Amino acid sequence: MIDLVTQSESQRIFELEAQYLAPGTQSVALFSKLCMDRGEGAVLWDIDGNRYVDLLAGVGVASLGYAHPRYVAEMTRQLERVHVGSFTSEHRAALVKLIAGLAPGDLNRTQLYSSGAEAVEAAVRLAKAATGRHEMMGFWGGFHGKTGGVLPLLSGSFKHGLGPLAPGNYSTPYAACARCAFGKTFPSCEWHCVDFVRSKIALETTNDIAAIIVEPVQGTAGNVIPPPGYLRELRALATEIGALLICDEMITGFGRTGKMFAVEHDNVVPDVLLVGKGFGGGFPVSGIVIREPIAFSKPWANPSGSSSSYGGNPLAAAAAHVTIQTIVEEQLVEHSRRTGALMLEEMRSWEDEIPIVSDVRGRGLMLGMDLVVPGTRKLLDKKITRWVFDTLLARGVIAMIYNPEVRINPPLVITDEQAMEALATMKAVLEEASARVRQ
Repeated sequence: MIDLVTQSESQRIFELEAQYLAPGTQSVALFSKLCMDRGEGAVLWDIDGNRYVDLLAGVGVASLGYAHPRYVAEMTRQLERVHVGSFTSEHRAALVKLIAGLAPGDLNRTQLYSSGAEAVEAAVRLAKAATGRHEMMGFWGGFHGKTGGVLPLLSGSFKHGLGPLAPGNYSTPYAACARCAFGKTFPSCEWHCVDFVRSKIALETTNDIAAIIVEPVQGTAGNVIPPPGYLRELRALATEIGALLICDEMITGFGRTGKMFAVEHDNVVPDVLLVGKGFGGGFPVSGIVIREPIAFSKPWANPSGSSSSYGGNPLAAAAAHVTIQTIVEEQLVEHSRRTGALMLEEMRSWEDEIPIVSDVRGRGLMLGMDLVVPGTRKLLDKKITRWVFDTLLARGVIAMIYNPEVRINPPLVITDEQAMEALATMKAVLEEASARVRQ
């Protein structure tokens, strides 16, 4: 257990930074008030020497964990040569070829960006160029970034107070079966939520849908997994109405769900695949992977029409290339599947043992659960989940558990021993929290 008294140096640096840093930074950083010193694999140490097993990975960013020798060596080598510019580099040429070989179906053209939202904005522009249409359809609980062009696609508080937003963007209930917006049960619902999209298009839009954009597993909503076949239904719907299907795999891509890409669980080939976060192993790089006929749509495909000043620069390309190479050569996709299944089996046992645990779910190393009032589906008050987060932190585990929709996304390199160590600590804290709720 960590003695909170020893965290004074972290606290001091946090408070110094807070005097000058603008508000609105990530909740986990604000709540923990930690200054990290170093990391190795799936373990972090703060500046006071306290050790933490990381179940966050920068919200799925650190796919190779911390200080992976191969990653460090290649990034150092590239930094010593050339680190910026739009010219072709050896790494970028090898990277886009590698992606074309790994991506499903005929997705074989890649454009590179710096952030997830920037890539989503590019995909929206591409969809409009390719179809000649102007409207977009997203999903409740979806998250695609916070820039102006994608904010209208989000549902919930991220866009509250920021209107009016760009017209022509719509949102519809996701297939979150444990909390079905229509009160139905799968599979007897017979894809009611998909039929509802058809009705929504007919009644609310101008029948000008350029693309349907969807996360194969919704991350921000709590690692929500739709039922098998959902993406196939959306693929069929997009084809039916002449729209593109854009699958946002910023979090799920490159092994996170136990497949190279999450769309493979449904054997679906979208028109556009969005990648980021773990794609660069921690370096800010994102991209869109496109079916070739669509990639040449103008004006998107005009010179400088789809470019980004930092996108695909030599350092970013090196980061993404070495990350994907390492994922493939160290068989981290299979490791994600196997270790994730081990974690999921343990966590599912909690549903019968810990009254506040409900709807444990997961694919690979993308796991989730709800913390609820015992005997109900009502989510726990955030004061209680914040206590869980703080207590876990004090015992050496970092996890996104300050909200009742819990997200667990450890580095793909986490060992079985580290994973089970963290879950044992989490189980003990949840048992204590359950006792507190029942008092």
